[in-house]
Amino acid sequence: MEGRPGAGGRGDRLGTRRRGAAAVGHNLARVNPEAEDVLSRLVTEARQDLQRRRYLVGSDQFELAVAAYAPKDFLGALRTPHLSVIAEMKQRTPSMGVLSEDYFPADIAHAYTDGGAAAISVLTHMAGFGGRPEHIRIVRAATKLPILRKDFVTDPFEIAEARGCGADAVLLIVAALDTAQLKDLIAVAKSRGLAALVEVHDEDETAAALEAGALAVGVNHRDLRTLAVDLAVSERLRKLVPTDIVFVAESGIQGPEDARRMREAGADAILVGELLMRSADPAAQIRELTQ
Repeated sequence: MEGRPGAGGRGDRLGTRRRGAAAVGHNLARVNPEAEDVLSRLVTEARQDLQRRRYLVGSDQFELAVAAYAPKDFLGALRTPHLSVIAEMKQRTPSMGVLSEDYFPADIAHAYTDGGAAAISVLTHMAGFGGRPEHIRIVRAATKLPILRKDFVTDPFEIAEARGCGADAVLLIVAALDTAQLKDLIAVAKSRGLAALVEVHDEDETAAALEAGALAVGVNHRDLRTLAVDLAVSERLRKLVPTDIVFVAESGIQGPEDARRMREAGADAILVGELLMRSADPAAQIRELTQ
């Protein structure tokens, strides 16, 4: 169960000692050895935690929860005339540690909803980001917005788990999966009524995502060979993605100017986490991004 602070309103909790950190990209291809070690550890931790949950929970409990709600239209929420914001929540990152001293997913979800976010991304990786699948349930109860489960998904169990917890979409990272796995997981997500946001970083991964049948492509701006962020990656890859495929620009959005740049590049949506988690007023920050 989520702990609650003894006093103070939601705004006070959200504004308490935010700390900045560089968001960590999830692309696993062509990285320097140090970065590769970090990412390999994250994937290993995710798989170890998966095995623990599989043993303790099993998939039968998810089937009972599935009947409780119909998935919301994640892709439809991003197909609008204006730039949509997928607002992301995470307590910490592997590179810089804690982003938020107080992390209450329901309060964050309320703020994101109030700010006009189109959807909410929930990190569920515990060791690296301070998240867990149960946070999806908390957010589901707090908002009617579509929810993206963001994690290192490599197994159909995690998709069933996401659906059972109340998610409407899952992130699939091309660099973490082989071609057969990617196609299979996209199909599994579809069979569960979930959208798949397929993350890429370069031309080869974009081609792989489209070949696998992705209906939404998310471009991670972080190049893990240098750990540098380059928004031009979206500008370059947008030309390769058909206009009927939802295009999401991820990582490194630091303000309205970056948001406008991504809109001008042809992005349907931006995924923003660090900027919002650092903000004392994330609702106002979202409104600024969409002006």
